[in-house]
Amino acid sequence: MSHSTFSLTIEDQIAHLVLCRPEKLNSLTLAFFQELYSVCHELGRQREVRALVISSTGKHFTAGLDLMALGTLAADLSDGERSRAAYTLRSCVRELQESISAVEALRIPVLIATHGGCIGGGVDLATACDLRYCTQDAFFCVQETNVGLVADLGTLQRLPKLIPDGIARELCLTGRRLPADRALDLGLVSAVFPDQETMLREVKQTAKEIASKSPLVVAGIKDVLNFGRDHGVQQGLDYVAVWQAGMLSAQDIMEQAAAKGSGRAPAYQDLPPPKDLVRLK
Repeated sequence: MSHSTFSLTIEDQIAHLVLCRPEKLNSLTLAFFQELYSVCHELGRQREVRALVISSTGKHFTAGLDLMALGTLAADLSDGERSRAAYTLRSCVRELQESISAVEALRIPVLIATHGGCIGGGVDLATACDLRYCTQDAFFCVQETNVGLVADLGTLQRLPKLIPDGIARELCLTGRRLPADRALDLGLVSAVFPDQETMLREVKQTAKEIASKSPLVVAGIKDVLNFGRDHGVQQGLDYVAVWQAGMLSAQDIMEQAAAKGSGRAPAYQDLPPPKDLVRLK
């Protein structure tokens, strides 16, 4: 399946999505959101894919939302009765949100590797990923504040869960840039690399390490972590107890022990794709 706003390759159980509109600073068009949602649906149904790496091309990771595309959308919604136009706009925002949330909802871990500016919608995307990395020249910016908008695709909800609330509020209210070294200090990124080549090599190695683990365990860890983030400690403990009772795999434990005993890498069974009983394929 071809895409117009990014490329997608799969090698050694690792999917690699690369934004590929450097001449437009990889600005996020409506086509990007459509294709992102579609590719998440696609990857969630491929047995062999165990991690996703997202990176970009050109000077900046992304300049954020393509305001021209959004301006056209706003113009289309300007006709008609105000309340009904507002209702339609809310539906449009929710659709865009679904594209970013589809990244978070993937059963496989998503690792994002940013360079240059990660601006506006790029921060929405980055905060929806499981692991974030960047180069020394990278910065993050909640650009919506600077163009008269309230960020509405996840940054205001996810960023305060990743860094101290007060710092997140300052970034969102001022629209200031968060440089790479400060992002590392705050824990927004796991590591900062001197250049993009080094970053991609190391991030892919981390993805490969994750892919070597039981896909059932990895999916469970991601699910339990996300649940715990959004609920209290006791609710999280109850949730993981139920998960463990229902999906602990004796087969995977035995395979790990057998592999260790024979000095080989474990070979875990892939997770089956969803049945798509009601979803359109």
